[in-house]
Amino acid sequence: MRGSRALAAAVTCAASIAAAADFPCESRPESRQLDFWVGEWTVMSDGQAVATSRIEKAASGCLVLENYTQMDGYSGKSINFFDPFLGKWRQTWADSAGNASEFAGTYADRQMRFEGESHRGDKRVLRKMTFTDLGNGEVRQYSELSRDDGKTWSPHYDLKYVRKK
Repeated sequence: MRGSRALAAAVTCAASIAAAADFPCESRPESRQLDFWVGEWTVMSDGQAVATSRIEKAASGCLVLENYTQMDGYSGKSINFFDPFLGKWRQTWADSAGNASEFAGTYADRQMRFEGESHRGDKRVLRKMTFTDLGNGEVRQYSELSRDDGKTWSPHYDLKYVRKK
């Protein structure tokens, strides 16, 4: 009887190792660093609701997908993932105005800090973007931009995501 229990434990352990190899994001702690943003949100700017956003996990926990829609019809989507080769998070954004953005960043102290660039038509804009877990069902997304290759930075937007009940 003892031998069959040991065999069962060994098989269970082997299955767990195989599952981790097949689906590494489910067991990789870094892949859960942006989980605080997952959910259904009302997006606020200056105290006014300006958008809704649905953030969801996909691809066995490897992706965080954003579906953002403003009240004025503007919309966009982002795909976020931890890149183990770079040791950084990456975000790709595309929107209904034909703009695209690429970011890379790291998580520390309840904040995901991204840096990258946005392409708006034929213009390139450098960006810094921070998602802060405010810990009360709210997430702050703050963005700065530079139009002079990083010499100067100015506020771009300051949004508060309020979790829907």
